[in-house]
Amino acid sequence: MKQPGVFLSLVTAVIVTTSVTTSSAAAVDDYPTWDQVEAAKSSVAATLAEVAAIELSLDELQTRTATLGDDAVALSAAHEQTQADYSAAAAQQSVLSVQADAASARSVDSGTRLGALGAQLYRAAGTDLSLGAFFDSTHSDDLLFRLGTMERLTEQAGRLTAEADAERNSAEALSAQAEAMTTERDRLQAAALAGLTAARAAQQAADAEVVVKQSASEVLYAQLASLKNSSADVERQYRNGVAAQQQYLEHQRQAAATAAAEASASSGSPASSPVPPAGAVIDRSGAQAIAATQVAARGWGTAEFTCLVQLWQRESGWRVSAYNASSGAYGIPQSLPGSKMQTAGDDWQTNPATQITWGLGYIASRYSTPCGAWAHSEEYNWY
Repeated sequence: MKQPGVFLSLVTAVIVTTSVTTSSAAAVDDYPTWDQVEAAKSSVAATLAEVAAIELSLDELQTRTATLGDDAVALSAAHEQTQADYSAAAAQQSVLSVQADAASARSVDSGTRLGALGAQLYRAAGTDLSLGAFFDSTHSDDLLFRLGTMERLTEQAGRLTAEADAERNSAEALSAQAEAMTTERDRLQAAALAGLTAARAAQQAADAEVVVKQSASEVLYAQLASLKNSSADVERQYRNGVAAQQQYLEHQRQAAATAAAEASASSGSPASSPVPPAGAVIDRSGAQAIAATQVAARGWGTAEFTCLVQLWQRESGWRVSAYNASSGAYGIPQSLPGSKMQTAGDDWQTNPATQITWGLGYIASRYSTPCGAWAHSEEYNWY
C-alpha cells in the first residue's frame, strides 16, 4: 500500500503545480511581441538576442507542460493504487466480519451445550449422593454407576469449557481485527476520494497548460521563422528533433541508473513491474497494428517487429497507461519520465501512436533497430 507521506506529497504537488499553471497563463504577456521581433531585424545582434528570447519562452512552455503532465500521471497512478488498496481492505473487512460472526455463533453454541451438560451432570449426581451413600453397601452398584457417569460427564464438560473458551477468544480476536480493518477501509476510502480529486485537478492543470503552450507556440514559432527566414513548421521540427535526441540520451542514462539502483536495492528479488490504472482500456492488438505500420515505414522487416513486440511486452504489456511507481516510467515504451514523449505530441498520455513514434525514435537513436534494443534488454534487463 502507498505510504501516507507519499500520497500527501503528491497532493501537495497538485497545489503547487496548479498555482504554476495560473502563473503561466499570466506569463503569456511576457512573450516577445511582433513589434519586438520586427525591431530585432535591425541588426544581427538584436536578431540573435530576440531568437534567444523566443527559444527561452519555448523551453519554459515545454518544461511547464512536462512537469504538469508528469504530476498528473503520478497522481492518477497513486489514486488507482489507493483505490485498489481500499477494495482489498473492504473485501478483507467483509471476510473478517463473517468469520467473527461465525466464531461468535460457535461460542454461543458451545456455551449452550455446556449449560445442558451441566444440567445433565446435576441429574446424574442426584439428590442423595451424600457421604452416607458411600457406606451403604446395598447401593454400591448404583453408586459406582453414578460415579462413572459423573466422571465421563465431567471430562466432557472440561472439553466443552475449553472449546467454549477458544471459540470466545477467537470471536473476540476476529471482531477486533474486523474493527481495525473497518477503520483502515474507511481511511483508504477517504484517501481514494481525496486522490481522485487531486488527480482530476492535476489533469485539468496539465490540459490547460497544453492549451496555453499550443496557442503561444504557434506565435513563437512564427516569430522565430520570421527572424530566421524559415518556416514555423521547419523551426518546430528542428527544435523537437534536437530536444528528442537530447532526451533519448538522457532516457538511456536514467534507465541504466534506475536499473542499477533497483538491482542494488532488491538484492536479487525481481524489480517492480509497471501496471495500468484500474479500468484502463488495454488495446494491445490496436497498438501493435500501429507499431507494425511505423516499423514498416522505417524499412524494418518482420523480424524487427517481432523483437519490438517482445521488448514492449516485457516493458509495459503494450499498455498506454502502464506506470512504474518506483521509477516514474510511463507508457508503452516506458519513457522515463513520460513527459519526454511530448516531443512526439502533446497527447502523449493517451495516444498509442504518439508513444510508439517516440519509442521507435528512441530505439533508432540508441540501438539502431528493435532487435538491437531487445538484445540489450535480454542482457541487461533494461533498454
